[in-house]
Amino acid sequence: MKIKVGLIGFGRMGRFYLTEFQRSSCYDVAYICDLKEENRELAHQLSPDSTITDSVDVIFNDNSIQLVVLCALANSRKEQIEKARQTGKHIISEKPIADSIQREWEVVDMLHDYDKFYTVNLYLRNSWYHNAIKDFIEEGEIGELAILRICHMTPGLAPGEGHEYEGPAFHDCGMHYVDIARWYAGCEYKTWHAQGINMWSYKDPWWIQCHGTFENGVVFDITQGFVYGQLAKNQIHNSYIDIIGTKGVARMTHDFKTAKVSLHGVTKTLEIEKPFGGKNIDKLIAEMADSIMSGKRNAGMPEMRDSAISSEFAWRFLEDAHTHELPAIGNLKELNEIRERRAKMTDGYGLLHKLD
Repeated sequence: MKIKVGLIGFGRMGRFYLTEFQRSSCYDVAYICDLKEENRELAHQLSPDSTITDSVDVIFNDNSIQLVVLCALANSRKEQIEKARQTGKHIISEKPIADSIQREWEVVDMLHDYDKFYTVNLYLRNSWYHNAIKDFIEEGEIGELAILRICHMTPGLAPGEGHEYEGPAFHDCGMHYVDIARWYAGCEYKTWHAQGINMWSYKDPWWIQCHGTFENGVVFDITQGFVYGQLAKNQIHNSYIDIIGTKGVARMTHDFKTAKVSLHGVTKTLEIEKPFGGKNIDKLIAEMADSIMSGKRNAGMPEMRDSAISSEFAWRFLEDAHTHELPAIGNLKELNEIRERRAKMTDGYGLLHKLD
């Protein structure tokens, strides 16, 4: 018997989920909901056997729906999670789980005694490369974990493109790196200092570097920004993790197609190269299917609490950047050039493609 799904929100992430649900033998996407007519028309084309609607209540009121997937804007998620709880649905939510820290923690409290399965898409936790590195560390190959260095800089979304309730770049995208650093460290953040820059004189910093410590003494630095060669003729990016222990190192780079892991331990050296894996939604929905079918929560699924903590610290790091000098370099004319270029691009980083 397939798990019946209601997919809420059919923008970029909603379409990613549909693709993976259609590849899985475990699921039946019974409903797709979106407020935009053009998204509903596309849903009809891509999933003709699904019921397409603009009403979330149709999904929540159908007792045959076992799982809801929340891909609409963050300002809708708390209310939708509350409805899911009231109607007994399993839940997969995109991050953040609400549009403010207070509301995110209200979601965590709301679900603390809920008897269905729920998770949030913190996709880096399901990546093969981070799991390979973590296994290597846990084998003792690099000695004691000491330094976590994470960098993710791409042209990416320009200011004003698609962030809405998810906040500036360091929150919208950066909270994934705030989460994965915490995942590696295995404890909570203790101290931090953040420096940002208002590229193109935009009101929010679109590049931030934050460094600090965890409660166990591990130090970190996280660099994130969608500022990397926005108007370069040929666009590139710079994404890596560099983990330093008392005896060895583990690192990874990727080009969004292939990830390369380099492990230098005390007894072995490994070079691993595999397909990057994208958002790893296939793994997330497989973990949810395993949980529903077995009746036991799959340990790989992130908790809502993990998302709330990562979101909160991403905001804290952003706020800390605002307490220091924020240089304004560049001008809004350049930003408009970036937006105009991206509107015409067919191949690039984080493009929000218009429907035909």
